[in-house]
Amino acid sequence: MNETTWVVAPPRPEAETIAQALSIPPAIARILVNRKLLTVEAARAFLFGDTDALHDPFLMKGMDRAVSRIQDAISKGEKILVFGDYDVDGVLSTVMLMKALTSLGAKVEYFIPERLIDGYGIKDEHVDIPVQKGAGLVISVDCGIKAVEFTARAKAKGVDVIITDHHRPGETLPDAVAVLDPVLADSGYPYPGLAGVGVAFKLIQALLGKAGKDAGLPHYMKLVSIGTVADVAELKGENRIFVKYGLKGLRNVSNTGLRSLIEACGLGNRNISEGDLGFRIGPRINAAGRMGMTDLAVRLFFAETAGESMALVQKLDELNSVRQKTEEKIFNEARERIEERGLDKRYKCLVLGSPEWHRGVIGIVASKLKDCFNRPVLLFAYEDGKAYGSGRSISEVPLIDLLEDCRHLFLSYGGHRLAVGCTLLRERLAAFKEALNPLADARISEDSLKRKIRLDGPLEFAAIGDRFLETLSLLVPFGVGNPKPLFFAENVDVVGEPQVLQRKHLKFLARQNGRVFEALGWDKAEWRHVLRRGDRVSLAFSLMTSEYLGEEKVSLSIEDLKT
Repeated sequence: MNETTWVVAPPRPEAETIAQALSIPPAIARILVNRKLLTVEAARAFLFGDTDALHDPFLMKGMDRAVSRIQDAISKGEKILVFGDYDVDGVLSTVMLMKALTSLGAKVEYFIPERLIDGYGIKDEHVDIPVQKGAGLVISVDCGIKAVEFTARAKAKGVDVIITDHHRPGETLPDAVAVLDPVLADSGYPYPGLAGVGVAFKLIQALLGKAGKDAGLPHYMKLVSIGTVADVAELKGENRIFVKYGLKGLRNVSNTGLRSLIEACGLGNRNISEGDLGFRIGPRINAAGRMGMTDLAVRLFFAETAGESMALVQKLDELNSVRQKTEEKIFNEARERIEERGLDKRYKCLVLGSPEWHRGVIGIVASKLKDCFNRPVLLFAYEDGKAYGSGRSISEVPLIDLLEDCRHLFLSYGGHRLAVGCTLLRERLAAFKEALNPLADARISEDSLKRKIRLDGPLEFAAIGDRFLETLSLLVPFGVGNPKPLFFAENVDVVGEPQVLQRKHLKFLARQNGRVFEALGWDKAEWRHVLRRGDRVSLAFSLMTSEYLGEEKVSLSIEDLKT
């Protein structure tokens, strides 16, 4: 319990200025400064920003050419093919663009490769698909930034290509009609952190704006919010606005499929949170792609009857259940192997593989192992002489940079700073480990592998009042770039004997200077061996609010404690 280091963000003078200017509690202003919001203007925009703060989509390089080409296709009755990806981000980008183009009168179809057959992204051989479908224009969503050969082949066959993506490019950009990607150095766009759904939304915003139909934009934010959270994108800038207003929109849903999905998640009668998007709604959509049946997820959003949508939701639920069991089995096998061989004591980046592992779920397992061992993890599934890899990393280690330096060994690779995918010949896996391990040793410090809790500052129980809680609620939604605030309190007395709930959680009453709160340690049942009535402790905690008998109740969610 004492192996974790508490890292407290130091107080900064900017917090005092922001607290006074915005009339907010100093502890809240300190949180904003910790999130790198250092001016009154930035703090005000973060707390109170609305859809008026969305950037002009035409600031993104290539947007004018993309819109002009799409308008031309619509006016000529030319078929458009939307080429998507099989994860939540890609599926919802596909659905959004299909619906927007259809509303503008376009003839449109879609194609999403199957994870287990085609693998990630646009392949050279996919050029036959638009040709067979008679499409004169392909628009990629959430993929395509490295589709150089595909774009050239398509052009030779008379098919134009527009790329919309948010991943890093390769050495050469595709020679497309337009490449819309905010991470490009010369994109001109003020906010580079958009998910795939965010880039698709900007294209839709531009198209609907030109057609005088932009009043329908809030409708799309519901799907943008799900895709942004599910893709673990940073919740700052435009992403924060998308999720904030998307969550509001999800209180009133007209799409039959989405409504059925929300009800199946048990969310029909309450406000939906960002946690619900990431842990309930997103995984069910994702399960289709992970288990090789992506089309089910797309069809759900085009279902016309409640019966059809409920049947599809039921199938997604079943796939999600299978996914969970498969994932648990792989996790247990991998963790056992790591612990038995002491791999976490020998390597700064863990690399494991098996011919028995399902490549659709190894990314989720890699994420859990990363949390368990606090270091980057790459898992491989072996199939047909190839090793299909998926990796996740801790915040201090940009895993994509390590892959970049091993790129000569891959058949393909890509991803983000903390989440990557790659494919290589199985016979090259040993060479990959030999190349990766010294890189990891050189670049990953021992300190970055120590488990840390980053605390926003002290919070006395006496300060937790209505005004504080009301202002704290303005920080929602929480996620990457805006984590749920963590505080610490010292000289806290344990009142009464701690209780174990459901054999895995611990509940006790915590008192500081006469003020008492219920404290819950989730998955912390083992604390019962060290925590006793009358102990004086320091707590690292976040605040939880719930409704009980019509009244709002505030509790402490304990992240760690020191006796």
